[in-house]
Amino acid sequence: MARDFVSCERGQVMLMPPSLLEWLPEDHLVWTVLGAVDQMDLDRFREGYRLGAAGRAPYDPAMLVALLLYAYARGNRSSRRIERACLEDVAYKVITSMRVPDHSTIAEFRRRHESEIAELFDQVLGLCKEAGLVSLGVIMVDGTKIKANASMDQNRSYSGVVREILREAEETDRREDELYGDARGDELPEQLRTPERRRQTLADAKRRIEERKGRAVRPQEPEQDVEVDPDLVLGQGGKRGGRREWPRVARRELESRRERQAEPILRDREDRLFQALGRLEENHRVDVAANEAYERWRSSSRDTLGRVMKGYSKPFVPPEAPDGAINLSDPDSRVMRSKGLPHRQAYNVQTAVTEQQIILAAEISLTAADFGQLEPILDRALAHLSRHGITEPPEAVVGDAGYWHTRQIQAIADRGIEVLIPPDGAAREGTRPGWENGLYDRMREKLTTERGRTLYALRKTTIEPVFGQIKYNRRVDQFMRRGRAAVHSELRLVAATHNLLKLHNHWIANTA
Repeated sequence: MARDFVSCERGQVMLMPPSLLEWLPEDHLVWTVLGAVDQMDLDRFREGYRLGAAGRAPYDPAMLVALLLYAYARGNRSSRRIERACLEDVAYKVITSMRVPDHSTIAEFRRRHESEIAELFDQVLGLCKEAGLVSLGVIMVDGTKIKANASMDQNRSYSGVVREILREAEETDRREDELYGDARGDELPEQLRTPERRRQTLADAKRRIEERKGRAVRPQEPEQDVEVDPDLVLGQGGKRGGRREWPRVARRELESRRERQAEPILRDREDRLFQALGRLEENHRVDVAANEAYERWRSSSRDTLGRVMKGYSKPFVPPEAPDGAINLSDPDSRVMRSKGLPHRQAYNVQTAVTEQQIILAAEISLTAADFGQLEPILDRALAHLSRHGITEPPEAVVGDAGYWHTRQIQAIADRGIEVLIPPDGAAREGTRPGWENGLYDRMREKLTTERGRTLYALRKTTIEPVFGQIKYNRRVDQFMRRGRAAVHSELRLVAATHNLLKLHNHWIANTA
């Protein structure tokens, strides 16, 4: 028996071309993204464009911002995949009005507007607040490791970086035994065992590399003097921690400065070698300066009775060369380990989340532990909220045992914010010796109350699902970009699109 089928005439010409507005249903995410972008202030994106200049006109930044927001919301972070989607996917075609930006254009826009893209997070948070999605009750904080765009095989010690530079300068394929003779191969060459000879040898190597590439030889930047403020160190526990604490505090200050003045990761491998070398040498200078500052303080310190402090301080002998290691692909990344996973190059992502799973702050940390991150991430969340008129303190802040930091917990409590953080890990039976009184006991008692158990249990239904949605549903289990500033921008864009998805679901639920 014959049947009639609905015809499928792909060559049929349409008399009246359909409008782009008819291509997608009204509840599609694209309309939420475009509506959000229409309400954003994008003036900073438009700065720097010379309108009316000769040559091809640039794409409207509003279109590229919407394209990135939608792509990241769908878990698509590759500029090449975004370009292909603009060619094949109807939703992307609606955003770009049928245009297909080249992947290099998308990547350059993302790189050029790194800081502006990071600030989109704050604007999306403002839209969430206007929609009534941001309420200050309980704030949950937690951290998760996200793999860096770098391999652990690219970690090098100072001597390893030097050897690669010298090999590049020599342009040979000689075997290591020919390079080092009977030596082990991991020690510094003779001409690099003093700072002066190191600088001269490496400057010569850099000159030869630049000349081979046909580039102008750039003058070597002079080493900056490093000063360590004793008052700063003593204020952060340097007196109690002794000599070891002084370099630690000095290194933390160095990392804070690097965060404020984050430099991009260079594309050329040989340039990255010298960039890595410079960082290791700067670390070395800070360590030396901190130890020398400690010895000066120790020699002039007096006890409460005004007497010179007794005790023997072993003289500091600077190491022959900088110690530690650095990754050549992403020098800002660190070797970290997540529970149940092997060591890997990663960043520690710190977040603060509301009970409605709205991200209030998203930052990166270069230390694997969450210790010391409680107050910084809370302050960042409150700063974002204050920009949108929310200035009252939250009811409570909740975190896991990794955030236990006595000074920070007390400082937050003094601001009228309740803190719920267990002083012991879940696997510990009993308490640690000497922890029976004071803040530890009060916190343990608070967590055993019905209110304490209820608030602490919120972590499992708020912040942990946020990580699941980001890392597994949207496949953000590795950063695409490299360097502290670029990774921070990428993280903030991921967090912005997470909030945008929450806003979309809210709008759909209220218009259904």
